[in-house]
Amino acid sequence: MLNFTDLTGLTSVAVAISAACLLLPGIAGFTRIQRTTLLAVVFVLALIPLGGIPLAAYVRGVSGDLSITMLVLLCCALLMPSLGCNTEDIKARYVLLTLIALVALMLYPLALGFTSFDPYRLGYGDTWFIAALLLIALSAWAFKYYLIASCIAMATIAWAGGWYESDNLWDYLLDPWLAIYALFSITLRVARIFSNK
Repeated sequence: MLNFTDLTGLTSVAVAISAACLLLPGIAGFTRIQRTTLLAVVFVLALIPLGGIPLAAYVRGVSGDLSITMLVLLCCALLMPSLGCNTEDIKARYVLLTLIALVALMLYPLALGFTSFDPYRLGYGDTWFIAALLLIALSAWAFKYYLIASCIAMATIAWAGGWYESDNLWDYLLDPWLAIYALFSITLRVARIFSNK
């Protein structure tokens, strides 16, 4: 029987597989109902066992659990075509991705031992780290970057509740796939800006 962590892990990977369908060629030409139906069917198929294990479990075996921040971005990607998106939403998303890219460039090299300081250890409940996150979330809220504030709040709440097997807050805030996506998106956006000049 699946425990809560496995259930949420498989569901999050199924959401990621569904969101990946939005990248398929021609999907933009689908009506809202066609797109919603496709995403729902793919989500269900990802959770149906094939040979005793669902497709989502195979993907999860490679990717691990996705961070809460990644889940928020995936849900936004799934809901955006239905709800519509304005310039402010896109700007907030790129601010979040820039923040993620900068944190990833700092966290992963240091956590791999390039210096004696390991910021990953802070995720085990360091009071100053949690206070800094609170300050960042409040600042983001004050500047109307609600997506950043929401991601930090949801990740912290999930960590406090022991949502995943990990006891480290960094695993709720960031994962390698999210870091790669953020770095790729920001690089692509900068390249577009310079190519338009």
